[in-house]
Amino acid sequence: MNSAHIAVIGAGAWGIALAIQAARAGGHVHLWARRAEPLPDTRTLSRLPDAPLPDRVTLSTEMPVRADAILLAVPTQHLRGVCARVPPIAPMIACCKGVELATGLLPTEIMAQVHPGVAHGVLSGPNFAHEIARGLPAASVLACADARQARALADLLTTPSFRLYASDDPTGVQVGGAAKNVIAIAAGATIGAGLGENARAALITRSLAELGRLSHALGGRAETLSGLAGIGDLILTCTGAASRNSTLGLALGRGRTLEQALTQGGGVVEGVTTAPALLALARARGVCVPIIETVAMLLAGEIDLAAARTRLMSRPVGQEFHATA
Repeated sequence: MNSAHIAVIGAGAWGIALAIQAARAGGHVHLWARRAEPLPDTRTLSRLPDAPLPDRVTLSTEMPVRADAILLAVPTQHLRGVCARVPPIAPMIACCKGVELATGLLPTEIMAQVHPGVAHGVLSGPNFAHEIARGLPAASVLACADARQARALADLLTTPSFRLYASDDPTGVQVGGAAKNVIAIAAGATIGAGLGENARAALITRSLAELGRLSHALGGRAETLSGLAGIGDLILTCTGAASRNSTLGLALGRGRTLEQALTQGGGVVEGVTTAPALLALARARGVCVPIIETVAMLLAGEIDLAAARTRLMSRPVGQEFHATA
């Protein structure tokens, strides 16, 4: 247990879960919400109604004035604006997944632009917010350029029910966290279209090859994608019933339009904006990412499901671990 002061920026489901976890680890938690919401006697918020906030969590619409670590749990497309409002008083940890559409920057790169003098890191992994809030067993990874700092920050949130590993590859971790949402749309569409479990397993596995190539091209390590932020998050997001991205893909596979699929779901579906952003990054660096490219084309209405299937299944078959496969 620790007695650190942890600020969590964003009172969505993930922010609430992180606040509960930080309190569970012994921290004094400042949970910032953009809008005021009455906190009933049950100390629950509408975004996660079955998860009461511990007494060690203070809900506020004011930014923190003291913190040992700041967790930013806001959607990637809003990260820049929110980050600019956060006082640079402690290391900042991005707890969102994606790529900024306007710039092609990863979350830690956005934070480095907004607050260049502050240490930055990223937390990612196979974690559904409602399970973390309940204290069910889980693991994740916290990455900083400095491995010792990553371990020190990870220790502030680690408990017996939540194992937080350290990494010195924030780029690889963020590539995995961003791309898994895109792959999950493809995985959901595969099942929705009735193409079978074999096809979904093959798609998930082959996606690791292109994510490794992209990570390497951006300065990260391909092997990071074999860990919690890569294959771990892919398994959860591509197969878990609570995955918004997989659910959207399932609807697309069953013949729904993108607009219909977005309307029937709840919350932010990061993969929709991340797909074109990741594709632009890959093309700028000459990286072959056929699955990401196919998803981006499908979402843009440039191809239909039948064409997407043909596009992927008619590719030349090479060696499994060939660098350009």
